[in-house]
Amino acid sequence: MGNKLPRKLEQKMQTVGEQIKLARLRRNLSIAQIAERAMASELTISRVEKGTPTVSVGIYLRVLYALQLDDDILCLAKDDTIGKTLQDLGLQTRKRASKKE
Repeated sequence: MGNKLPRKLEQKMQTVGEQIKLARLRRNLSIAQIAERAMASELTISRVEKGTPTVSVGIYLRVLYALQLDDDILCLAKDDTIGKTLQDLGLQTRKRASKKE
């Protein structure tokens, strides 16, 4: 896979970046203000807003914190329907031997 993400993931990263940018604009904050609050460079914040995949998750968390959206991270993998289904399929009911009289 290398450094290149699948197209579907690139699109999702771009969507996340756009959502972060909209949140910043709704709050009438500049990139410089978010950079200061997130302890990151303006270039890094710009990369976050573009959905650049090389930006660390820690930076995303600091940006979300600066926007007071840090609780949103708790929604990641929250409803793991595939995992829960697989787990349910793997559960086996225990069978006991009948009691001897």
